[in-house]
Amino acid sequence: MTQALHALPAAALSRGFRDGSVSPVEVLEAVWAQVARWEPHVHALWAPDADGALAAARASEARWRRGEPLSPLDGVPVTVKENIATCGVPVPLGCAATELVPAAADAPPAARLREAGAVIFAKTTMPDLGMLTSGLSSFHALTRNPWNPAMNPGGSSAGAGAAAAAGYGPLHLGTDIGGSVRLPASLCGVVGFKPSLGRVPIHPPYAGRVAGPMTRSVEDAALAMAVLARPDDRDTMSLPPQAIEWTDLGIDLRGLRLGLLLDAGWGLPVEPEVAALVQAAAHAFESAGASVVPMAPFSTREMADGMDAFWRMRAWVEHRRRPPERQALVLPYIRAWLEGAAALDGERVFHGYSQMGALRDAAVAACRPFDFVLSPVCPVAGFAAERASPLDDPSRPFEHIAFTLPFNMSEQPAASVPCGVTAGGLPVGLQIAGRRHDDLGVLRLAAAWERLRPPLPDWPEPPAR
Repeated sequence: MTQALHALPAAALSRGFRDGSVSPVEVLEAVWAQVARWEPHVHALWAPDADGALAAARASEARWRRGEPLSPLDGVPVTVKENIATCGVPVPLGCAATELVPAAADAPPAARLREAGAVIFAKTTMPDLGMLTSGLSSFHALTRNPWNPAMNPGGSSAGAGAAAAAGYGPLHLGTDIGGSVRLPASLCGVVGFKPSLGRVPIHPPYAGRVAGPMTRSVEDAALAMAVLARPDDRDTMSLPPQAIEWTDLGIDLRGLRLGLLLDAGWGLPVEPEVAALVQAAAHAFESAGASVVPMAPFSTREMADGMDAFWRMRAWVEHRRRPPERQALVLPYIRAWLEGAAALDGERVFHGYSQMGALRDAAVAACRPFDFVLSPVCPVAGFAAERASPLDDPSRPFEHIAFTLPFNMSEQPAASVPCGVTAGGLPVGLQIAGRRHDDLGVLRLAAAWERLRPPLPDWPEPPAR
């Protein structure tokens, strides 16, 4: 093994565990050492479980020695976003107003990881109620971006993105309802995969809400999907189980028809450096034999504002149930946002709810002529760590999610894959979206892009103390 143990991909760890050249306990120790180097600078973790993780690693080591691993992920260290319940650990939702009640059971994604022998060694941070693309939280310490700790890691899977970039092991699990896996993946320079709605069982289920892996490679994301996509009947919106060859990542690019979406129809304009990197990726696919066709925008300001109204009211109703002293603990930005629902009437909220369906229909129709769609993930390459969003304006909360939100509402799989860095050294992600339920196709095209793209810079190192 020439790479540091904490930085080895899951696939390499599995091979090392099998041939005995490395052990799950050694890898866990290396990850904890990397956490110690980075965590004072990025604050990506919550509820670390050193004793439980060590016990799980020792049990995995014994299974590998007997030749009885539970899966290729047996012994691989992982983190889980804190809104994915793990038994005995409270679920604060990033918010100081949440009462800390230990979870009664593992949520489906965490249960699948444990059943596969993966070593859950910590939870990762998120902003209040998961409603920010930011590492800013009223409960957790401010989470920062390892590429530049003055910059934001994105969110709401903020800690997962930062942990992946900082090398806290190979696999991190986030959730995504409007871009919360792909946005931090783009800003932190890692792979983030949002599967089709229902592909990965989750509880509680909700329209557009999915769990997905955040990794340093597409291969590791595929390995994670082979475990996460196993069934769990607690998710009443889950898809029927399918026999998918997740690690079969080959694809012939010749003849593929790719859409190129550079104008989302609303939201922040795409920064020139971001657009240039996405266009360069499209040209690379063309050179490899695919055809690339520019796409017109298909989502609208009415759709975005409608969903904003609906989600504000949903959060406002829940907020009003809290006693006044707990309401005051919510992040001021989030309080300002949800209090805007007080002026909404039923007709406007119902219309807002209907816009989820309108956006789903528009996205599916617009993507129908294409095998896959390429676009930016985030219109900006970065923003200050202390900001709640690129605009930092609760009256305009969603201006940066215009490229990601449609594929949650349309239930289509989509990935963020690093496509380069700006002149200032900030990572930029390429979004690859596929037709509904073609999760493997998206991973295959993402793996093809990893082979096509120019070399990326080395992973960041911890700042000098």
